[in-house]
Amino acid sequence: MPFADLSGARVRYEVSGDSPRAVVFSHGFLMDHEMFDAQVAELSASFRCIAWDERGHGETVARGPFTYWDSAHDLVELLEHLDIAEAALVGMSQGGFLSLRAALVAPERVRGLAFLDSQAGPEDPAMRPAYDALFEIWAHQGVTEDVSAMVAATILGTADPEPWIAKWRARPEDQVRHIYETLVEREDLHDRLGEITCPAIVIHGTADPAISLAKAHALCAGLPGCREVVEVEGGGHAVNLTHPTAVTAALGDFLNDLWTA
Repeated sequence: MPFADLSGARVRYEVSGDSPRAVVFSHGFLMDHEMFDAQVAELSASFRCIAWDERGHGETVARGPFTYWDSAHDLVELLEHLDIAEAALVGMSQGGFLSLRAALVAPERVRGLAFLDSQAGPEDPAMRPAYDALFEIWAHQGVTEDVSAMVAATILGTADPEPWIAKWRARPEDQVRHIYETLVEREDLHDRLGEITCPAIVIHGTADPAISLAKAHALCAGLPGCREVVEVEGGGHAVNLTHPTAVTAALGDFLNDLWTA
């Protein structure tokens, strides 16, 4: 089990494939690197796939409060640790939040960006009271059946929830608190999207209950190099889990174009 001792965290990661064409997969909130197993299994024949656990997720511990800017620096340091000069970044939901920030702090490291069910804005303030109430139940009562059902419905949709519910129940409360505060306190980046000029693609499930399709289109519209929004019919928030074949195909086409264009 490889770990990288970075300045802000000891990060768990996996590398699959030995191509010089590197791709970093950054997972969503409450998930870990295993959510990309289907994509890595297919794409590692053509790319060097790096999937990692972000702070407070999987086997990477958050030592205290942090922001997605800190996570972006973790990603850049991980590339340095692996002696990778440049990579394409694939980010699902919060993985996209930190990928945007990585492209702002180290644009020379980013060959291209692929966003899965992500956006550039802050958390919807209208939803904050409901999210806060759900977190308080989690913090004081643990992952009850009601909590797990609500979270699974939002994140996983039609994907099998059981392996992920087991992981959620094993998470230390302080880690959940850190990652939740990071999620809901993030700032709006729409006014900085024009600074990110590398090629990009947005892949979004039409049935995503967490981030609207309109926000996906706003993300693409703000990025000068965004090629298209791929709408995956019936796809949930974790569209790469609900519709892995369609997502992997779209990613493969985009990534191949990055190195052949």
